[in-house]
Amino acid sequence: MSIVSRFAPSPTGYLHVGGARTALYSWLVAQAAGGKFILRIEDTDRERSTQPAIDAILEGMQWLGLNYDEGPIYQTQRFDRYQQLIDQLLAEDKAYKCYCSVERLDKMREEQMANGQKPRYDGACRDQEAQPGKPHVIRFRNPQEGSVVFDDHVRGRIEFSNQELDDLIIARTDGTPTYNFCVVVDDWDMGITHVVRGEDHINNTPRQINIFKALGAPVPEYAHVSMILGDDGKKLSKRHGAVSVMEYRDNGYLPQALLNYLVRLGWSHGDQEVFSVDEMISLFKLSDINKAASAFNTEKLNWLNQHYMKTLPAADVAEALAWHFAQLGVDTSQGPSLETIVDMQAERVKTLKEMAEISRYFFEEVTEFDPGAAKKHLRPVAGSALSLVRDKLTALTSWNAGDIQQAIQATCEELEIGMGKVGMPLRVAVTGGGNSPSLDVTLAALPQEVATARINLALDFIKLREEQS
Repeated sequence: MSIVSRFAPSPTGYLHVGGARTALYSWLVAQAAGGKFILRIEDTDRERSTQPAIDAILEGMQWLGLNYDEGPIYQTQRFDRYQQLIDQLLAEDKAYKCYCSVERLDKMREEQMANGQKPRYDGACRDQEAQPGKPHVIRFRNPQEGSVVFDDHVRGRIEFSNQELDDLIIARTDGTPTYNFCVVVDDWDMGITHVVRGEDHINNTPRQINIFKALGAPVPEYAHVSMILGDDGKKLSKRHGAVSVMEYRDNGYLPQALLNYLVRLGWSHGDQEVFSVDEMISLFKLSDINKAASAFNTEKLNWLNQHYMKTLPAADVAEALAWHFAQLGVDTSQGPSLETIVDMQAERVKTLKEMAEISRYFFEEVTEFDPGAAKKHLRPVAGSALSLVRDKLTALTSWNAGDIQQAIQATCEELEIGMGKVGMPLRVAVTGGGNSPSLDVTLAALPQEVATARINLALDFIKLREEQS
Protein backbone atom coordinates (compact mmCIF):
# COMPACT_ATOMS: atom_id res chain seq x y z
CA MET A 1 0.00 0.00 0.00
CA SER A 2 1.33 3.44 -0.94
CA ILE A 3 1.10 5.72 2.10
CA VAL A 4 -0.60 9.10 1.72
CA SER A 5 -0.75 11.44 4.72
CA ARG A 6 -1.97 14.97 5.14
CA PHE A 7 -1.75 18.05 7.30
CA ALA A 8 -5.09 19.84 7.40
CA PRO A 9 -5.02 23.02 9.49
CA SER A 10 -7.90 25.48 9.87
CA PRO A 11 -6.71 28.98 8.90
CA THR A 12 -8.10 30.76 11.94
CA GLY A 13 -4.68 31.77 13.32
CA TYR A 14 -0.93 31.22 13.04
CA LEU A 15 0.73 27.81 12.73
CA HIS A 16 1.26 26.89 16.38
CA VAL A 17 3.76 24.47 17.90
CA GLY A 18 1.23 21.66 18.31
CA GLY A 19 0.15 21.98 14.68
CA ALA A 20 3.76 22.05 13.52
CA ARG A 21 4.49 18.82 15.41
CA THR A 22 1.41 17.17 13.84
CA ALA A 23 2.58 18.37 10.42
CA LEU A 24 6.06 16.98 11.07
CA TYR A 25 4.78 13.57 12.17
CA SER A 26 2.43 13.39 9.16
CA TRP A 27 5.27 14.42 6.84
CA LEU A 28 7.61 11.81 8.34
CA VAL A 29 5.02 9.03 7.90
CA ALA A 30 4.93 9.75 4.18
CA GLN A 31 8.67 10.37 3.79
CA ALA A 32 9.64 7.15 5.60
CA ALA A 33 7.50 5.09 3.22
CA GLY A 34 8.33 7.01 0.05
CA GLY A 35 4.70 8.07 0.00
CA LYS A 36 2.84 11.32 -0.58
CA PHE A 37 2.20 14.26 1.77
CA ILE A 38 -0.71 16.62 1.12
CA LEU A 39 -1.42 20.07 2.57
CA ARG A 40 -5.12 20.83 2.87
CA ILE A 41 -6.52 24.12 4.16
CA GLU A 42 -9.81 23.48 6.00
CA ASP A 43 -11.37 26.89 5.47
CA THR A 44 -15.08 26.09 5.60
CA ASP A 45 -15.45 28.32 8.68
CA ARG A 46 -15.68 31.44 6.54
CA GLU A 47 -16.21 33.82 9.45
CA ARG A 48 -12.97 32.87 11.22
CA SER A 49 -10.76 31.85 8.29
CA THR A 50 -8.46 34.62 7.07
CA GLN A 51 -5.90 35.09 4.32
CA PRO A 52 -3.21 36.25 6.80
CA ALA A 53 -3.70 32.97 8.69
CA ILE A 54 -3.35 30.99 5.45
CA ASP A 55 -0.18 32.93 4.65
CA ALA A 56 1.18 32.23 8.14
CA ILE A 57 0.59 28.48 7.73
CA LEU A 58 2.30 28.41 4.33
CA GLU A 59 5.21 30.50 5.64
CA GLY A 60 5.63 28.23 8.67
CA MET A 61 5.64 25.08 6.54
CA GLN A 62 8.20 26.59 4.18
CA TRP A 63 10.46 27.77 7.02
CA LEU A 64 10.42 24.32 8.60
CA GLY A 65 11.15 22.66 5.27
CA LEU A 66 7.99 20.51 5.38
CA ASN A 67 7.47 20.38 1.64
CA TYR A 68 4.19 18.94 0.38
CA ASP A 69 3.63 16.88 -2.76
CA GLU A 70 0.13 18.27 -3.34
CA GLY A 71 -1.59 21.43 -2.21
CA PRO A 72 -2.48 23.64 -0.73
CA ILE A 73 -5.98 22.31 -1.43
CA TYR A 74 -8.80 24.54 -0.15
CA GLN A 75 -12.08 23.08 1.05
CA THR A 76 -14.00 26.17 -0.07
CA GLN A 77 -13.12 25.24 -3.65
CA ARG A 78 -14.75 21.82 -3.28
CA PHE A 79 -18.32 22.73 -2.28
CA ASP A 80 -19.80 21.19 -5.44
CA ARG A 81 -18.26 17.83 -4.52
CA TYR A 82 -19.61 17.98 -0.96
CA GLN A 83 -23.06 18.88 -2.21
CA GLN A 84 -23.00 15.97 -4.66
CA LEU A 85 -22.35 13.49 -1.86
CA ILE A 86 -24.84 15.09 0.53
CA ASP A 87 -27.50 14.67 -2.18
CA GLN A 88 -26.40 11.05 -2.61
CA LEU A 89 -26.77 10.32 1.12
CA LEU A 90 -30.21 11.95 1.13
CA ALA A 91 -31.26 9.85 -1.88
CA GLU A 92 -30.03 6.69 -0.17
CA ASP A 93 -31.84 7.64 3.08
CA LYS A 94 -28.48 7.78 4.88
CA ALA A 95 -29.15 11.43 5.72
CA TYR A 96 -32.27 13.46 6.41
CA LYS A 97 -33.56 17.01 6.74
CA CYS A 98 -33.95 18.28 10.30
CA TYR A 99 -36.40 21.13 10.90
CA CYS A 100 -35.88 21.48 14.67
CA SER A 101 -35.58 25.08 15.85
CA VAL A 102 -32.61 26.32 17.85
CA GLU A 103 -35.00 26.91 20.77
CA ARG A 104 -36.19 23.30 20.74
CA LEU A 105 -32.63 21.96 20.59
CA ASP A 106 -31.48 24.22 23.44
CA LYS A 107 -34.41 23.15 25.63
CA MET A 108 -33.77 19.48 24.81
CA ARG A 109 -30.08 19.76 25.81
CA GLU A 110 -30.93 21.57 29.06
CA GLU A 111 -33.38 18.82 30.03
CA GLN A 112 -30.87 16.09 29.17
CA MET A 113 -28.17 17.71 31.26
CA ALA A 114 -30.58 18.28 34.15
CA ASN A 115 -31.33 14.54 34.05
CA GLY A 116 -27.63 13.67 34.06
CA GLN A 117 -27.73 12.55 30.44
CA LYS A 118 -25.14 13.20 27.74
CA PRO A 119 -26.52 15.96 25.46
CA ARG A 120 -27.33 14.52 22.05
CA TYR A 121 -29.91 14.98 19.32
CA ASP A 122 -33.04 12.89 20.00
CA GLY A 123 -33.78 12.01 16.37
CA ALA A 124 -37.11 13.85 16.30
CA CYS A 125 -36.91 14.48 12.53
CA ARG A 126 -35.46 11.08 11.54
CA ASP A 127 -38.74 9.89 10.02
CA GLN A 128 -40.54 13.19 9.54
CA GLU A 129 -42.24 14.10 6.26
CA ALA A 130 -40.55 16.71 4.09
CA GLN A 131 -41.64 20.31 4.75
CA PRO A 132 -40.85 22.22 1.55
CA GLY A 133 -39.60 25.77 2.05
CA LYS A 134 -38.99 25.36 5.77
CA PRO A 135 -35.43 26.10 6.99
CA HIS A 136 -33.52 22.95 7.84
CA VAL A 137 -30.12 21.38 8.41
CA ILE A 138 -29.12 18.00 7.02
CA ARG A 139 -28.15 15.29 9.49
CA PHE A 140 -26.28 12.06 8.88
CA ARG A 141 -28.33 9.03 9.87
CA ASN A 142 -25.90 7.42 12.30
CA PRO A 143 -26.33 3.67 12.96
CA GLN A 144 -28.24 3.06 16.20
CA GLU A 145 -26.87 -0.39 16.90
CA GLY A 146 -23.39 -1.82 17.35
CA SER A 147 -20.17 0.08 17.87
CA VAL A 148 -17.26 1.67 16.04
CA VAL A 149 -13.87 0.09 16.69
CA PHE A 150 -10.52 1.29 15.37
CA ASP A 151 -6.90 0.50 16.20
CA ASP A 152 -5.10 3.73 16.90
CA HIS A 153 -1.34 3.69 16.19
CA VAL A 154 -0.68 5.60 19.42
CA ARG A 155 -3.50 4.51 21.76
CA GLY A 156 -4.33 1.02 20.65
CA ARG A 157 -7.88 -0.30 20.35
CA ILE A 158 -10.62 2.33 20.78
CA GLU A 159 -14.34 1.53 20.79
CA PHE A 160 -17.40 3.79 20.76
CA SER A 161 -20.99 2.59 21.06
CA ASN A 162 -23.16 3.98 18.28
CA GLN A 163 -25.76 4.79 20.92
CA GLU A 164 -23.35 7.46 22.24
CA LEU A 165 -23.19 9.14 18.83
CA ASP A 166 -26.01 11.35 17.71
CA ASP A 167 -27.03 12.23 14.16
CA LEU A 168 -24.35 14.67 13.11
CA ILE A 169 -25.22 17.81 11.14
CA ILE A 170 -23.44 17.55 7.78
CA ALA A 171 -24.93 20.68 6.16
CA ARG A 172 -25.95 23.92 7.87
CA THR A 173 -29.16 25.85 7.28
CA ASP A 174 -27.42 27.94 4.62
CA GLY A 175 -26.37 24.75 2.83
CA THR A 176 -22.66 24.92 3.67
CA PRO A 177 -21.12 21.56 4.63
CA THR A 178 -19.69 20.99 8.10
CA TYR A 179 -16.20 20.06 9.20
CA ASN A 180 -16.68 16.36 9.92
CA PHE A 181 -18.32 15.70 6.57
CA CYS A 182 -15.79 17.67 4.52
CA VAL A 183 -12.89 15.87 6.21
CA VAL A 184 -14.28 12.47 5.24
CA VAL A 185 -14.90 13.45 1.62
CA ASP A 186 -11.45 15.01 1.31
CA ASP A 187 -9.65 12.08 2.90
CA TRP A 188 -11.47 9.72 0.56
CA ASP A 189 -10.94 11.74 -2.62
CA MET A 190 -7.28 12.38 -1.80
CA GLY A 191 -6.59 8.73 -1.02
CA ILE A 192 -5.45 9.46 2.53
CA THR A 193 -4.24 6.25 4.18
CA HIS A 194 -2.87 7.65 7.47
CA VAL A 195 -4.37 10.45 9.56
CA VAL A 196 -2.12 11.93 12.24
CA ARG A 197 -3.85 14.51 14.41
CA GLY A 198 -4.32 15.73 17.98
CA GLU A 199 -6.11 13.75 20.65
CA ASP A 200 -8.86 16.38 20.70
CA HIS A 201 -10.13 14.75 17.49
CA ILE A 202 -10.65 11.29 19.00
CA ASN A 203 -14.37 11.92 19.53
CA ASN A 204 -14.73 12.93 15.87
CA THR A 205 -13.18 9.72 14.60
CA PRO A 206 -16.11 7.29 15.14
CA ARG A 207 -18.50 9.78 13.55
CA GLN A 208 -16.20 10.11 10.55
CA ILE A 209 -15.72 6.35 10.26
CA ASN A 210 -19.49 5.87 10.07
CA ILE A 211 -19.68 8.44 7.26
CA PHE A 212 -16.83 6.67 5.41
CA LYS A 213 -18.78 3.42 5.64
CA ALA A 214 -22.01 5.06 4.50
CA LEU A 215 -20.20 6.37 1.42
CA GLY A 216 -18.59 3.01 0.75
CA ALA A 217 -15.15 4.59 1.17
CA PRO A 218 -12.03 2.97 2.69
CA VAL A 219 -11.32 4.02 6.27
CA PRO A 220 -7.81 5.43 6.87
CA GLU A 221 -5.56 4.45 9.76
CA TYR A 222 -5.42 6.87 12.69
CA ALA A 223 -2.81 8.14 15.13
CA HIS A 224 -3.97 10.60 17.78
CA VAL A 225 -1.09 12.41 19.48
CA SER A 226 -1.23 13.93 22.95
CA MET A 227 -1.28 17.63 23.63
CA ILE A 228 1.80 19.69 24.43
CA LEU A 229 2.02 21.16 27.92
CA GLY A 230 3.94 24.18 29.12
CA ASP A 231 6.75 24.01 31.68
CA ASP A 232 4.10 24.34 34.40
CA GLY A 233 2.14 21.27 33.26
CA LYS A 234 -0.75 23.28 31.80
CA LYS A 235 -1.78 23.30 28.14
CA LEU A 236 0.71 25.25 26.08
CA SER A 237 -0.53 28.77 25.41
CA LYS A 238 0.67 32.32 24.92
CA ARG A 239 1.33 32.72 28.62
CA HIS A 240 4.26 30.32 28.21
CA GLY A 241 5.89 32.58 25.62
CA ALA A 242 6.13 31.87 21.92
CA VAL A 243 3.65 29.36 20.56
CA SER A 244 3.64 30.41 16.89
CA VAL A 245 6.24 28.72 14.72
CA MET A 246 7.30 32.02 13.16
CA GLU A 247 7.77 33.54 16.62
CA TYR A 248 10.53 31.01 17.11
CA ARG A 249 12.20 32.25 13.95
CA ASP A 250 11.76 35.84 15.16
CA ASN A 251 13.30 34.91 18.52
CA GLY A 252 16.40 33.49 16.86
CA TYR A 253 15.86 29.76 16.52
CA LEU A 254 17.01 27.74 13.53
CA PRO A 255 14.35 25.61 11.79
CA GLN A 256 16.62 22.55 12.21
CA ALA A 257 16.61 23.07 15.99
CA LEU A 258 12.84 23.49 16.23
CA LEU A 259 12.21 20.44 14.02
CA ASN A 260 14.61 18.35 16.10
CA TYR A 261 12.93 19.57 19.27
CA LEU A 262 9.42 18.91 17.98
CA VAL A 263 10.17 15.37 16.80
CA ARG A 264 11.37 14.52 20.33
CA LEU A 265 8.30 16.11 21.91
CA GLY A 266 6.42 12.82 22.16
CA TRP A 267 8.63 10.47 20.12
CA SER A 268 11.96 8.88 20.94
CA HIS A 269 14.60 6.53 19.64
CA GLY A 270 16.56 5.23 22.58
CA ASP A 271 18.42 8.04 24.34
CA GLN A 272 19.33 9.89 21.16
CA GLU A 273 18.61 13.64 21.34
CA VAL A 274 20.01 15.04 18.10
CA PHE A 275 18.48 13.91 14.80
CA SER A 276 19.16 15.06 11.29
CA VAL A 277 16.12 15.12 9.01
CA ASP A 278 17.43 12.01 7.24
CA GLU A 279 17.68 10.22 10.60
CA MET A 280 14.15 11.26 11.52
CA ILE A 281 12.87 9.83 8.24
CA SER A 282 14.72 6.52 8.60
CA LEU A 283 13.87 5.98 12.28
CA PHE A 284 10.36 7.42 12.73
CA LYS A 285 7.49 5.06 13.52
CA LEU A 286 3.99 6.03 14.63
CA SER A 287 4.01 3.19 17.15
CA ASP A 288 6.93 4.86 18.96
CA ILE A 289 4.90 7.97 19.79
CA ASN A 290 4.30 8.32 23.52
CA LYS A 291 0.71 8.31 24.77
CA ALA A 292 1.50 10.74 27.59
CA ALA A 293 1.39 14.49 27.12
CA SER A 294 4.74 16.15 26.50
CA ALA A 295 6.02 19.19 28.39
CA PHE A 296 7.72 21.97 26.48
CA ASN A 297 11.20 22.68 27.81
CA THR A 298 12.74 25.92 26.56
CA GLU A 299 16.15 25.06 28.03
CA LYS A 300 16.31 21.90 25.91
CA LEU A 301 15.33 23.88 22.81
CA ASN A 302 18.05 26.44 23.61
CA TRP A 303 20.60 23.64 23.93
CA LEU A 304 19.60 22.20 20.57
CA ASN A 305 19.66 25.61 18.92
CA GLN A 306 23.19 26.27 20.12
CA HIS A 307 24.21 22.79 18.98
CA TYR A 308 23.00 23.54 15.45
CA MET A 309 24.56 27.01 15.42
CA LYS A 310 27.89 25.36 16.22
CA THR A 311 27.65 22.30 13.98
CA LEU A 312 25.77 23.34 10.83
CA PRO A 313 27.89 24.82 8.01
CA ALA A 314 28.61 28.41 9.02
CA ALA A 315 27.27 29.61 5.67
CA ASP A 316 23.84 28.10 6.44
CA VAL A 317 23.71 29.70 9.88
CA ALA A 318 24.97 33.00 8.44
CA GLU A 319 22.07 33.07 5.99
CA ALA A 320 19.60 32.90 8.87
CA LEU A 321 21.67 35.38 10.91
CA ALA A 322 21.48 37.94 8.09
CA TRP A 323 17.71 38.14 8.59
CA HIS A 324 18.18 39.08 12.26
CA PHE A 325 20.69 41.81 11.45
CA ALA A 326 18.19 43.15 8.93
CA GLN A 327 15.51 43.26 11.64
CA LEU A 328 17.88 45.38 13.74
CA GLY A 329 18.48 47.69 10.81
CA VAL A 330 22.19 46.79 10.74
CA ASP A 331 23.97 46.98 7.38
CA THR A 332 26.40 44.04 7.23
CA SER A 333 27.75 44.77 3.74
CA GLN A 334 30.85 46.39 5.28
CA GLY A 335 32.69 44.40 7.92
CA PRO A 336 33.58 40.77 8.59
CA SER A 337 31.69 37.98 6.86
CA LEU A 338 28.70 36.63 8.74
CA GLU A 339 30.37 33.19 8.65
CA THR A 340 33.17 34.76 10.73
CA ILE A 341 30.61 36.11 13.19
CA VAL A 342 29.04 32.66 13.50
CA ASP A 343 32.43 31.02 14.13
CA MET A 344 33.25 33.58 16.83
CA GLN A 345 29.91 33.85 18.60
CA ALA A 346 28.10 30.48 18.34
CA GLU A 347 29.61 29.21 21.61
CA ARG A 348 28.56 32.35 23.43
CA VAL A 349 24.83 32.64 22.70
CA LYS A 350 21.67 30.52 22.62
CA THR A 351 19.91 32.23 19.70
CA LEU A 352 20.63 34.04 16.44
CA LYS A 353 18.80 37.07 17.77
CA GLU A 354 21.28 37.29 20.65
CA MET A 355 24.14 36.74 18.22
CA ALA A 356 23.06 39.68 16.07
CA GLU A 357 22.49 41.93 19.07
CA ILE A 358 25.93 41.32 20.63
CA SER A 359 27.74 41.61 17.29
CA ARG A 360 26.57 45.05 16.20
CA TYR A 361 29.94 46.65 16.98
CA PHE A 362 31.49 44.78 14.05
CA PHE A 363 29.28 46.74 11.64
CA GLU A 364 28.36 49.94 13.45
CA GLU A 365 30.46 52.76 14.86
CA VAL A 366 31.20 52.67 18.58
CA THR A 367 30.23 56.15 19.75
CA GLU A 368 29.69 55.45 23.44
CA PHE A 369 30.66 52.88 26.02
CA ASP A 370 28.61 50.69 28.33
CA PRO A 371 28.47 52.76 31.55
CA GLY A 372 29.27 49.86 33.87
CA ALA A 373 32.15 48.56 31.75
CA ALA A 374 33.54 52.07 31.23
CA LYS A 375 33.39 52.92 34.93
CA LYS A 376 35.31 49.75 35.77
CA HIS A 377 37.86 49.61 32.97
CA LEU A 378 38.23 53.01 31.29
CA ARG A 379 39.84 54.69 34.30
CA PRO A 380 42.85 57.03 34.24
CA VAL A 381 45.10 54.17 35.32
CA ALA A 382 44.27 52.38 32.04
CA GLY A 383 45.45 55.26 29.87
CA SER A 384 49.10 54.26 29.61
CA ALA A 385 48.29 50.64 28.77
CA LEU A 386 45.80 51.70 26.06
CA SER A 387 48.23 54.20 24.57
CA LEU A 388 51.03 51.66 24.35
CA VAL A 389 48.90 48.84 22.93
CA ARG A 390 47.45 51.30 20.38
CA ASP A 391 50.94 52.20 19.22
CA LYS A 392 51.96 48.57 18.91
CA LEU A 393 48.78 47.68 17.04
CA THR A 394 49.13 50.66 14.71
CA ALA A 395 52.68 49.59 13.90
CA LEU A 396 51.66 46.11 12.77
CA THR A 397 52.22 45.53 9.06
CA SER A 398 50.25 42.29 9.12
CA TRP A 399 46.77 42.43 10.68
CA ASN A 400 46.00 38.93 11.96
CA ALA A 401 45.06 37.28 15.24
CA GLY A 402 48.57 35.94 15.92
CA ASP A 403 50.35 39.29 15.50
CA ILE A 404 47.64 41.11 17.41
CA GLN A 405 48.01 38.71 20.34
CA GLN A 406 51.77 39.26 20.32
CA ALA A 407 51.29 43.04 20.44
CA ILE A 408 48.97 42.75 23.45
CA GLN A 409 51.39 40.37 25.19
CA ALA A 410 54.31 42.69 24.50
CA THR A 411 52.39 45.57 26.09
CA CYS A 412 51.84 43.53 29.27
CA GLU A 413 55.50 42.61 29.46
CA GLU A 414 56.74 46.13 28.82
CA LEU A 415 54.50 47.62 31.51
CA GLU A 416 54.91 44.59 33.77
CA ILE A 417 51.18 44.23 34.28
CA GLY A 418 48.72 41.34 33.94
CA MET A 419 46.77 40.60 30.79
CA GLY A 420 43.52 41.83 32.32
CA LYS A 421 44.85 45.35 32.80
CA VAL A 422 45.50 45.62 29.10
CA GLY A 423 42.85 43.30 27.74
CA MET A 424 39.79 44.64 29.52
CA PRO A 425 40.33 48.37 28.71
CA LEU A 426 41.13 47.33 25.14
CA ARG A 427 37.97 45.19 24.92
CA VAL A 428 35.76 48.04 26.15
CA ALA A 429 37.49 50.43 23.74
CA VAL A 430 37.00 48.35 20.59
CA THR A 431 33.56 46.83 21.35
CA GLY A 432 31.93 49.43 23.58
CA GLY A 433 31.25 46.81 26.27
CA GLY A 434 32.85 44.26 28.54
CA ASN A 435 32.05 41.06 26.63
CA SER A 436 33.40 39.76 23.33
CA PRO A 437 35.14 36.74 21.84
CA SER A 438 38.89 36.57 22.47
CA LEU A 439 40.54 39.90 21.72
CA ASP A 440 42.88 38.65 19.02
CA VAL A 441 40.07 37.33 16.77
CA THR A 442 37.77 40.26 17.65
CA LEU A 443 40.37 42.81 16.60
CA ALA A 444 41.35 40.80 13.54
CA ALA A 445 37.73 40.93 12.35
CA LEU A 446 37.82 44.75 12.47
CA PRO A 447 39.82 46.92 10.05
CA GLN A 448 43.11 48.07 11.62
CA GLU A 449 42.22 51.75 11.27
CA VAL A 450 38.79 51.19 12.91
CA ALA A 451 40.41 49.50 15.92
CA THR A 452 42.90 52.39 16.25
CA ALA A 453 40.14 55.01 16.01
CA ARG A 454 38.12 53.29 18.73
CA ILE A 455 41.11 53.14 21.06
CA ASN A 456 41.66 56.86 20.49
CA LEU A 457 37.99 57.49 21.35
CA ALA A 458 38.46 55.56 24.59
CA LEU A 459 41.60 57.55 25.41
CA ASP A 460 39.65 60.79 24.87
CA PHE A 461 36.94 59.40 27.18
CA ILE A 462 39.55 58.66 29.87
CA LYS A 463 41.09 62.10 29.49
CA LEU A 464 37.67 63.77 29.86
CA ARG A 465 36.94 61.75 33.00
CA GLU A 466 40.31 62.75 34.38
CA GLU A 467 39.59 66.45 33.77
CA GLN A 468 36.15 66.18 35.37
CA SER A 469 37.40 64.45 38.52
